[in-house]
Amino acid sequence: MPKYEPTWESLAQYEIPQWYQDAKFGIFIHWGPYCVPAFGNEWYPRRMYLQDDPAFEHHRQTWGEHTDFGYKDFIPMLTAEKFDAAEWARLFKEAGARFVMPVAEHHDGFSMYDSALTDWCAAKMGPKRDICGELAEAVRAQDMVFAVSSHRAEHWWFFDGGRGFPSDVQDPANDGLYGPAVEASKDKTNRAEWKQKDWQPRPDAKFLEDWLARCCELVDKYRPQVVWFDWWIEQIVFEPYLQRFAAHYYNRGEEWGLGVAINHKYDSYPEGVAVFDIERGQLSDIRKFFWQNDTSVSKNSWGYIDNHDYKQTGDLIADLVDIVSKNGALLLNVGPRADGSIPEAEQEMLREMGRWLAVHGEGIYETRPWRVFGEGPTPVPEGAFTDTSRDAFTPADIRFTQKGDTLYAFLLAYPQGQARIKSLGSGEVEVANARMLGRDEPITWSQDEGGLSLSAPSQQSDFAVCAYAIELNGG
Repeated sequence: MPKYEPTWESLAQYEIPQWYQDAKFGIFIHWGPYCVPAFGNEWYPRRMYLQDDPAFEHHRQTWGEHTDFGYKDFIPMLTAEKFDAAEWARLFKEAGARFVMPVAEHHDGFSMYDSALTDWCAAKMGPKRDICGELAEAVRAQDMVFAVSSHRAEHWWFFDGGRGFPSDVQDPANDGLYGPAVEASKDKTNRAEWKQKDWQPRPDAKFLEDWLARCCELVDKYRPQVVWFDWWIEQIVFEPYLQRFAAHYYNRGEEWGLGVAINHKYDSYPEGVAVFDIERGQLSDIRKFFWQNDTSVSKNSWGYIDNHDYKQTGDLIADLVDIVSKNGALLLNVGPRADGSIPEAEQEMLREMGRWLAVHGEGIYETRPWRVFGEGPTPVPEGAFTDTSRDAFTPADIRFTQKGDTLYAFLLAYPQGQARIKSLGSGEVEVANARMLGRDEPITWSQDEGGLSLSAPSQQSDFAVCAYAIELNGG
């Protein structure tokens, strides 16, 4: 008898696998036909059919009328001629990632894998290669965990703009790509409206059964150890399908002898039944259940575009530390070009992350939160889409992780002269010894009721975030 049944009561048995809680850092990959126009962001497929959107006129001026050149016509231009799965995997390994998650299917309905359920997939069109299959093999060869994401749920309405004027969306020959394209009656600028659970008109049974079949196909064919879902699965009508999928997936994980996990946003799954994910945002305190932040190296797009506004690597490192201190993991996105090459700036950011983790990873991997996440004056805004709204961290902003009797104290900006950690007063903990990660020279330290003081080398490291390993008596 299967361990899991498609009920919340049965699924409440689920436990988040240890490998995931140990991994802390993964790579997300947004790659699909939307990277060909390289305009705006990965929502170009939708925006090019919205008559009041700048992408609409850009498309007409650049590519032609929507009846002559629609989104489907970008697919042959997704050549993947420079795509080398083994090369990608080596880069992600160098970055210090422990798991890798390509987008298997985005809102646009084009599957980046070899699907038996549609002809509109990368194995049959465009690259004519099984992108997910090649990545799965290459990632596992580097001893990393393979995962996938599905954004298929939003496909119900994604191309609805093409119903409002002459376009190729209305050609029945293209239904396999453009899908139902049911009118999205909600104001697309009002996120609260878009998030409401009782969407009308609701997805029908045909769409929902197809959604479930595609998700199960991904699981059965590629054995991913994480399946990530975007926000729209929180619609009321998805609930029994979410239960059915989770039961199937978790039972498959039991058969494989592998720990598996589902990522979800908002309240799509009950707490503890899957892993909560926050898009482009963080938490203000430790969360009891392990969670994840997904964000991009770019402030303005997940997929490849011509005018990225890139983040600074030091900020990404500080965010990683903050997330881990609060019992989370960071899923960091890159966006390859249509030819399969990863932009050089993004490659360098990943290598910089890897160089920092090579020195400081002992305080990140396999750690757990301490009694408090940290201290300091700079607040971290809580919730989705807050990733660019926090102020710069200071040397007084400190985060903690723990492994055994070793406490790691990360300073989110480099200290001048010495560090002072108020949470480690002599009345709170007993410090036995301390060292600075990545430094051979000894440091001095002293402890009193007001905190722990530690010396800092005068020469700053490559990145502002540094760490002390503090040995405690009694944990």
